[in-house]
Amino acid sequence: MFANVSDAGLHAATFVAAVCPQAPPGAQVHVDNILGYVLWGVGILFFLGLVIGVGAIAGGRMFGMPHASTGGIIGLVIVFIAVIAYLILPGILDAMMGTGCV
Repeated sequence: MFANVSDAGLHAATFVAAVCPQAPPGAQVHVDNILGYVLWGVGILFFLGLVIGVGAIAGGRMFGMPHASTGGIIGLVIVFIAVIAYLILPGILDAMMGTGCV
């Protein structure tokens, strides 16, 4: 008797877990546009971080400002860490989220 009740509960829980959320019709076009803008924005920010970091290093060396060149080096290290995180974190999130079914 108890085995049948627990089997039915397991079956119901498995059935509920198979529900997959879907975006409304026509929403994917807008999501793609927003993700494209975000991708370009992040790329531009990475490039600006590199240019500003190199400029701070060069300016700090030319004008005898060691704090500026140290800040530029730290900025470059942070940009490289951010680029690595930008490449690694989406894979980690995909692995944690699974197939998208709740």
